[in-house]
Amino acid sequence: MAININNLSTPNVTGQQRLESTKQQAMDTANNSTQSKQINRDSLVLTPQAKQLSELQKKSDADHVDQKKIDALKKAIASGEYKVDAQKLMNNILAHEFDLFEE
Repeated sequence: MAININNLSTPNVTGQQRLESTKQQAMDTANNSTQSKQINRDSLVLTPQAKQLSELQKKSDADHVDQKKIDALKKAIASGEYKVDAQKLMNNILAHEFDLFEE
């Protein structure tokens, strides 16, 4: 006498019913997976103030770029003609640091 231990807790389930149940479980799993993928998307919302600040920063950066000076410095560095004045560099760094402490 053979005993089916796989379906002890369920009443007699036909093969067709088991197949339909398995298909339904697979569809539910797929739907849950799709929903979780949609829910887990990251998003970022900028406040109007942040947008305004970003625009001002772009304008500010564009105003301070002197492309002729940059090209001249690149040329001087590439040719070995550019010399760093260590004293001037140190004074500028210290002035910047002191400005940070005053604010």
